[in-house]
Order: sequence, then C-alpha cells, then structure tokens
Amino acid sequence: MAIEETTSPATHSGLLQELLEATSRTFALAIPLLPHPTRAEATIAYLLFRIADTFEDATVLWDRDRRIAALGELAEALAASDPRERASRLAREWSDHPPIDHPGYLHLLEHTPVVVSALQGLEGAARDAIKRHTIRTAEGMAGFVARTDADGILRLEDLAALRDYCYVVAGIVGEMLTELFVLSNPGLTAIADELHPRAATFGEGLQLTNILKDAAGDHHEGRNFVPPAVDRGELFALARRDLEAAEEYCLVLQRAGAPSGIVAFTSLTVGLAWPTLRKVEAHGPGSKISRARVHLVQQRIRRAIAAGRPVFDR
Repeated sequence: MAIEETTSPATHSGLLQELLEATSRTFALAIPLLPHPTRAEATIAYLLFRIADTFEDATVLWDRDRRIAALGELAEALAASDPRERASRLAREWSDHPPIDHPGYLHLLEHTPVVVSALQGLEGAARDAIKRHTIRTAEGMAGFVARTDADGILRLEDLAALRDYCYVVAGIVGEMLTELFVLSNPGLTAIADELHPRAATFGEGLQLTNILKDAAGDHHEGRNFVPPAVDRGELFALARRDLEAAEEYCLVLQRAGAPSGIVAFTSLTVGLAWPTLRKVEAHGPGSKISRARVHLVQQRIRRAIAAGRPVFDR
C-alpha cells in the first residue's frame, strides 16, 4: 500500500481506531477518553510502539538477527526526512515474511504506511516527540533482543535488569505521554516538574503488572522477564509501589485542573492495573479481571471526576 502524500490523522481516524481495537484491550478503552489532539497523538504513538513490540515478541517465526534488523528498520524509517516511502516498502517486506501470526498485529503491519502518514500529519512538536521516543524504545528493545541466547531465549538476571527492561518498553511511554499532555495543555507546564519524575514509574507499574500476569505465556515463548533469583513477593511489592506512584501522577494532573479526559485516561489504566495485580498475586499468572470489574472501575472513575472527588483515595 503506497501513501503518496501526508494525510491528517482525521483522514484515517476510523482505520486507526480499528487497528487500536485489534491490538489492545486496555488502551482501546482508555485512549478514546482523551481530548483532541492528544487522542489522535496517543493512538498513533500506541500503534507505532505496538509495531516495535511485535518485532520484539517474534521469538517463534523470526530469529534474533531478523528481529534486531526490523527494529532498526523501524527506527531508521522514523528518523528519515520523509518516512512514508520507506514505510510502504518495509510493510510489504514484513508482511511477505510475517514475524507473528496474531491477526490484529498482522493487520497493523500491513497498514504501517497509514500510521506513518497520520504521524506526519500531526503538529510538529507532537510529531517529533512521538518519533524521538519511539526510536528510543526500538533501539532499547534491540539491545534486549541482542541479549537472547542462540535459541532466542531472553533471561533477565536480576531486578535491575527487569527495571531497565520496563523503562525501555513502558517508562519511555510514560515520558512521551507526559510530554504530549503538556504540549497540548500549556497550563500543565506549572506541574511538569511534578509529573516528569513520576512518568517513568507510571509506565513501569503498568508494565510490571502485565509481566507478572503474562509470565507463564512469555516463558513458553522464550521470554523470561521474571528473574528467577528475585523473590516473588519482592516483585509484587515493587509493582504496588509503582502503582502508588502512578496514582499520585494521576492526582497531580487532577489537582492541577488537567482536562477530564486526560485524568480519566491515566486513572483508568492504573485503576485496572490494581485489581489485575491483586488477582495475579492471589491466583497466579494468566489471571484476568472480568468485564464486569472493568465496567465497575470505569464507572467509579467517571463518577469521581464528575463529582470533583479525587480519582484515588490516598
């Protein structure tokens, strides 16, 4: 699929939403809560990060060198003065020899040129921030893929390595989102110094919860993010501390009068992480919260924001 000219995110808003819903559960619920233009920016950013994730996760169908090469190709395309032509060529190559068999991720890879075209249509500062942070993550992921053994197995040896990994794949996302929030809402500049120190921890808490939830499946596919020498209780304690910091991140935004959509977006992701973490701690990896519980969390946050109450009781 060739993209001949830059198009605004609105031109492909329906397709971008379709791709979001095909590749995410939580973010497909949370991102639509954001106000414009942050909603479009976060959608495009998520999809680019998901493309990078797809290459990192391709432990079954691609070898280590091919995964590293694809992450480099993505980074180089985004750094190019006009990434659209490269994106079209790469999408064909990635789709001809796909890295994964997940239908939603394959659909996304096929439409990489659309995502890149929408990226090019964003306001300059937001576009540059998304490119910069996506490149940082792609390069960081390539570094972790390079640490896999000859069979493609990744083993994180200690807590420091796990936290480094969480920063690369999620902490950077927290930093990027914070930058986008402030760019589109200059009134938040006054609290930027409060948000930035918590931004990476916000991402780490969400990622660590997912790692604990998905530990069994990841191990089966050759990804061992949970260091064997680290006590399980220590990991859950770290996740709880991270989520407490993430709650404070949300409350800082709310107290500063951030748009309700930004408060709802950040609070929903954290609000869903808490019951997930508790269920995994009680019942083990693979445990998921019910749709009814998701709905209850959504309602609680919506009502708190509407009533002017703190989204979290601290």
